[in-house]
Amino acid sequence: MSESDLETNIDEFRSTFQKVLQEIKKSIVGLEEVTEQVLVALLCGGHVLLEGVPGVGKTMLVRSLSKCLALETKRIQFTPDLMPADILGAHVLIEDGGPHVEFSRGPVFTQILLADEINRCTPKTQAALLEAMQERSVTIGGATHALDDLFFCIATQNPIEMEGTYPLPEAQLDRFFFKILVPGPGLAALKEISRKTTGNTSAAPETIVHASELKRFQKLIRDVPVPEVAEDFAANLIISSSPLSAKSPSVKQFVRYGASPRGMQTLILASKVMALLDGRYCSSTQDVFRAALPALRHRLILNFQAEAEDIVADDVINELVRELEKRM
Repeated sequence: MSESDLETNIDEFRSTFQKVLQEIKKSIVGLEEVTEQVLVALLCGGHVLLEGVPGVGKTMLVRSLSKCLALETKRIQFTPDLMPADILGAHVLIEDGGPHVEFSRGPVFTQILLADEINRCTPKTQAALLEAMQERSVTIGGATHALDDLFFCIATQNPIEMEGTYPLPEAQLDRFFFKILVPGPGLAALKEISRKTTGNTSAAPETIVHASELKRFQKLIRDVPVPEVAEDFAANLIISSSPLSAKSPSVKQFVRYGASPRGMQTLILASKVMALLDGRYCSSTQDVFRAALPALRHRLILNFQAEAEDIVADDVINELVRELEKRM
């Protein structure tokens, strides 16, 4: 690829990304950073766990995103009685044309899947998504069925209403590219939400980019080089998050298990997108730093002492980053 072609591709990537953000802002107020992180995960081929109280716009964000990207979207409301077959599908007996068995596809066969309140269903049903999220396929009755190449799972959970819920196991949390905290709106955002939702007019997002363009952007991201200093920063961040090899007092005191190698993959891929958004065809340590919180907050398993002292994963990650910046 020539230098001029490369510059054109980067400019097109940045321009398209910003157009999608602006289009989503027509219906979503005050969630610019959340929207940007969701788009980063989608472009990297990952999945997202959104955590926020009800009514902050999580479902509307998914709907607006699907319209801007012209992607098929399906929603599953997770409840305690939901079964794996309700998600994946099942073999059913068909009488027409002579009795025979056919596979009836479940809602997981889509491009964007909204798994609403995923922590309300049983572990058995939660586990039904593991293969879909990792392999982009579903195995039923010994037969494997491929999902769409752009399959993107956005799961939501409510952090305050925990009675009757089933916290996601570490193995499934690790399948999510980002865990994004959705904040409540401020004064100005609340007034804007009221104006947009209590009148007779509403601005619907328009389609900005299609599947073929998304796949081309995903390939561009994979081609972005990562200098060794940025790789070292990401690798040291992952290693330092484990209490077995940590030098940080906070990690030794509050962390039970550190981030996995998937955390390293997430940091590197996300840093490539951050670089492209800044108009650079090479990631840096600052790009890794910008991705650290959403990439690692769900991958650090804290202990009871951390819970007793109101320490959250973000506190530990921020301290780790500060210490690494001093050493490098």
